[in-house]
Order: sequence, then structure tokens, then C-alpha cells
Amino acid sequence: MDDDFERQLRLEAEERLKKQSAASSAETSNPAVYTDPNDGTIYEWDYERKAWFPKLDDLFIAKYQENYAFNQQETQQSVVPNSNHSSSVPSPITAPTSKQQESTEDHEIAKSGKNKRKATSGENSRKANEVGWFEVDDEHNTNVYVSNLPLDITEEEFVEVMKKCGLLMKDDSGNFKVKLYRDSEGNLKGDALCTYIKVESVDLALQILDGYDVRGKKIKVERAKFTLKGEYDPNKKPKRAKKDKQKMKKRIEKLFDWRPDKLPSERSKCEKTIIIKNMFDVAEFLKDPKLILDYKDDLKEECTEKCGEVKKVEIYDRNPEGVASVTFENFDSADLCVSLMNGRFFAGRQLSAAHWDGKTKYQTKETEEEAEERIKQWDQYLEQATD
Repeated sequence: MDDDFERQLRLEAEERLKKQSAASSAETSNPAVYTDPNDGTIYEWDYERKAWFPKLDDLFIAKYQENYAFNQQETQQSVVPNSNHSSSVPSPITAPTSKQQESTEDHEIAKSGKNKRKATSGENSRKANEVGWFEVDDEHNTNVYVSNLPLDITEEEFVEVMKKCGLLMKDDSGNFKVKLYRDSEGNLKGDALCTYIKVESVDLALQILDGYDVRGKKIKVERAKFTLKGEYDPNKKPKRAKKDKQKMKKRIEKLFDWRPDKLPSERSKCEKTIIIKNMFDVAEFLKDPKLILDYKDDLKEECTEKCGEVKKVEIYDRNPEGVASVTFENFDSADLCVSLMNGRFFAGRQLSAAHWDGKTKYQTKETEEEAEERIKQWDQYLEQATD
């Protein structure tokens, strides 16, 4: 019996030696295999990643489980079974150590601080979202209140006085944002409000215009302070579109831009637009409104073919002078159009063509009687078309 056991051990030892010799010979013959002399870990070379990686054999997996495996018994003990659903005796829960208790307390403190920060930020966001009256601080207030003015002062005279310290804000209609206060009977009270564009103008007005003599009266200038009356009603607040705000911002930036609109030798952009007169009779469009599109398409086609690229064509169908405008991509095409159209005869009419001055408006507004007549004729035209 002992002889058989010793023989078995000897055979197993010989088998292990054979495997070790075969592995060592394979490593020496294969340059892509490397054995770490410190711990005996076998590495293989990955040609795609160009790096050494451990060889995944039974020995490597056993070592990995030995180093990183978790204790399944401890994990099962950490889960306390419900007494209502299990008759087994629950494992005793050991008291936490001092380190565990400290980490738990730190976690609770951090959690409570985080909740407080969330609550504070939520309150701040709610306050920011609440609509209501607000006071403008001195750093953003561009309004000044002026008193002791002459009782017969005009708005133009008041503007000339206030413009000494800076540019005045304008509203959407282009009027200066100034207000002369009046009493219930419409008489001037001698005080006014002025809005500057820059805050620096307010500081300058306080230094220069406070005590300034206006026709024998020394005016008083101070920062405007508005009295909040009644409850805030957001429906009464004027809503401005995003485009209007952008236009106002560009208008203000242009006022403070030191660069000129154009250089002395540079041509104005309005010269790319050509005004052609005596091209049609307004009565033609009243009889057949489709002629407006025909005139527009024909004019654009001819100018594009003979002069150059056309950006826009307008037919002012209510202008008694029979005006049409053509806007070109460049100045050369516009100059060529003037030389081609000016003095030319079209449908028995002699045309006149010239560069637009950038100021004259050719759009004519119709009266109420003309609008009623136009609608009446349009209804008649539709009835004839259906018949």
C-alpha cells in the first residue's frame, strides 16, 4: 500500500517536471512570452496594443482570486433577515469601531451641509425668479432729476443744456428720453427727468450742471430716485422683443464708435440701389394687380442679365411717379444700370435712373378711401376670375 502511494507521488512529480520544462522551452522559443523572475507571473505581448499583459491561465486566476476575492460569509452576515419571513436566528451585530463612528458622523455632517446648501440655493433662485419692484443702484442708474427750471423752458432747450455732459438716451421712435413734469392743468412745474446713455454722464452732470445758470435760475441736479407706488403688475411692464433689444444695443454702440461711417474716398452703400422713375402708371395695377409681380420679375431678369447680380427689386405700386428700385451686389453693376436705364424708353415711357440718396422714401401710404376702393376693386376682380 505504501509502495503504491510513493509510486503515485513520484509519477505526479515527474509529470510536473515535464510540464515545467515544456513551459520553459515554449517561453524561450516564443519571444512574445515573458516570465517575471520575482513572482513567476507569465506575460504575453499584445501586438495590437503594443504592451505586455498577464497570461490568463489557471494559476493567474487562482492568484487573482486569492488577492481580490471577498469573504462571502461576512457579506451574508451583513444582511439581517426579516423576522417575519425567516425563522433563522439573526447573526449578532457588532458595535461599530471608533473610526467607523467618526466616518459615519462626518458623512452625516457633509450630507446635512449639502442639504443646507441646496435649500439656500433654492431660496436664492426663488427670490431671483420672483417678479416685483426693485431699486436701481447708483452704478447702473443713468437718470437725473433736475429742478428749479424756468417755467417756460422748452424740451429742445432742456435737451441742449443736458447734452453738455453726455449723450442722451433715445426711445424706439428716436425721441430723446426726457420728461418735463406738468401739473393737473398742464402747466410746467419747473422740474424734469433726463436719461443718459452712460453712468459717467450722470457723475459729470452732478459736478457741472448742479448750480448751472439757466436764464437767471440756478438749476438743481441730483440722481433720480423713483418712488414705488402700488403693487407690482408684470402685465403693465412693456415687453420688448429680442430684436428690438439688439437694435438698441447696436444703435448705442454706433454712437460711441469713433470710426466714420465711410472713408472720404469710399462710396456709400446706398449707391448700390438704383431708383427708376416713370416706369408704370398706378392705374394699371388697380385694373390688374398681377402686373406688379410681372414688372418685378421682368425688371430683375433684365438687370441681372445686362448689369450683374441683383439682391432685391421693389415696385412702389402706389407712388404716382411710377418708381421702382433695384439693389445690386456691387457698385459696378449699379453704375452700369444707370447708364443703361437712364433716358431709355419703356412701353412708350422715358425712364429716369439715378443712385439712391439714402434718405428719400418712396413708399406711399394710402388713405382710408383709397383702401376701401382698392378692396372693392379686388373683390370685383376675384368675382370675374371665378366666373
